[in-house]
Amino acid sequence: MARKLKTVSAFADGSPFTEAQVRWWIFNEAHNGMAEHGVTVRIGKRVYLDEAAFDRWIDAQQVNRREVAA
Repeated sequence: MARKLKTVSAFADGSPFTEAQVRWWIFNEAHNGMAEHGVTVRIGKRVYLDEAAFDRWIDAQQVNRREVAA
């Protein structure tokens, strides 16, 4: 299975999130769970986002939110 990687700006263009939001999440990836889910891929100085991993991370955010509310 091929991974679908996008640059931060290309990812933000096709999503409901702003580029600034995505960059903030990447900056804080060690604390927000993105690193655990393998959302970011670094090749040299470039940062790419794995779309499938991002979707899993978003789903995990919803599960965590429901657990806190209960």
